Amino acid sequence: NIGAGTITCNYDGEKKHPTVIGEDVFIGSDTMLVAPLKLGNGARTGAGAIVTKDVQDDTLVVGMPARAIRKFEKKNKSK
Repeated sequence: NIGAGTITCNYDGEKKHPTVIGEDVFIGSDTMLVAPLKLGNGARTGAGAIVTKDVQDDTLVVGMPARAIRKFEKKNKSK
């Protein structure tokens, strides 16, 4: 899910940089993704976060600039 108002900031005036979004990622509303960066599988961002660094798998980041505040346990999907 990508929340309303999310912006990918990928051009620095000279070059376009990639933003890579993994599987099962939730991006909160009004988040800014400042490339180059990678959001790992299961990553989450809080609303209004400014993400300037890679986000590890299953990690929640919040704030301006965004910082990790929680690591989620991987769920066993085999049922």
